[in-house]
Amino acid sequence: MTTAVATRAPSALNAKNAGWAGVVLGFLAFFVAVPPLVVRSPAVVLVLGLAAIGAGAYAVGGGANRHGWGAIVAGAVGIVGGYAATKSGEGNLKTVVVWGALLAATLRYATPLAFGALGGLFSERSGVINIALEGMMLAGAFFGAWGADITNSWIGGIAIALIAGGVFGLIHALFAVHLRADQIVSGTAINLLAVGITGYLYIDIYGDQGTPDNLPGVPDVHLPIKSVPLLGDVFGQLNLLVWVALALVVVTWVVVFRTPAGLRLRSAGENPLAAETAGLSVVRTRYLAVMTSGALAALGGAFLSIGFVHSFTQNMVAGRGFIALAALIFGRWRPGSALAATLLFGFGSALAQRLPTFSPSGAVLFQALPYVLTLIAVTGLVGRSIAPAALGRPLERS
Repeated sequence: MTTAVATRAPSALNAKNAGWAGVVLGFLAFFVAVPPLVVRSPAVVLVLGLAAIGAGAYAVGGGANRHGWGAIVAGAVGIVGGYAATKSGEGNLKTVVVWGALLAATLRYATPLAFGALGGLFSERSGVINIALEGMMLAGAFFGAWGADITNSWIGGIAIALIAGGVFGLIHALFAVHLRADQIVSGTAINLLAVGITGYLYIDIYGDQGTPDNLPGVPDVHLPIKSVPLLGDVFGQLNLLVWVALALVVVTWVVVFRTPAGLRLRSAGENPLAAETAGLSVVRTRYLAVMTSGALAALGGAFLSIGFVHSFTQNMVAGRGFIALAALIFGRWRPGSALAATLLFGFGSALAQRLPTFSPSGAVLFQALPYVLTLIAVTGLVGRSIAPAALGRPLERS
């Protein structure tokens, strides 16, 4: 039996490696056809794409289904994208595919999602489903703009946004934890409440004029690396909250997986009865986790209003809270993987803004690209995500 296991193990490892190699080949099938390489021969794209599909088929045959199908999808996408690039004008390609600008925009589009996903991680690791991220982000967007306006300071706007998010988190925790309401229903109610409150206050305070043009904004951080190729274009000038989001990914990982507080948080989401037996207050832990979740999600909304577009409009979050939740599931409730998912969506958003150069009439269709990428990633490439064991279950004491 030991010999059989030892015989199978290398085969499974080889299958996974083949799957990863196929993903890389699929990426190369597209990459070689765009700047800076700009290979104009469809044959090169086709060979690389078919090699990716072949590697994926080998991986599937070896039992590495997730890696294999990922390689097959990457090969197919690489062939389609690469072939389209070879048939496009070089001028258009060099206008659209500017890697420094694309990657910088990717970080900007991913930042509000990263805040939302990190917020959702705290709540759901404690056992409370939080589909209210959308409403919490919207509250943060409005109260961040309003706070910056009345205090004439972006710091005041951030502080008021954090408080607003914490209050919305407290309301969600009250129903989900204390009253043991259905957490999906509670989260949906929070989303509707946020739409109503922010819409009413926006009209009542600003009317038809909208938020002021001179709304204080979160400043950019300028690094002295502008002369460094690519890195200077990407990191030379980024908003302060982009750096905060990246730092919080590391902080969240340390707190959740390397501290006693994180252990208590995870135990509340995995086995709350055992945690209570050990002396942990699961109710208090969940309240704090959901309020932290609301504050972080609101910070993502504040980035949109006073860090990105420097204004507020009704429903400006536009589904980003739900995408953040999808990124959290994509990342299997781990901060680093969730960040990778938000970067995927951010890249799709950044690319979608530039694709109308090829076809102005398809501009609306291109806006669906980030959502399609997210859907493919979550349903087709991630595999089965295992949620915290007690997620969505109110604490039932015997």
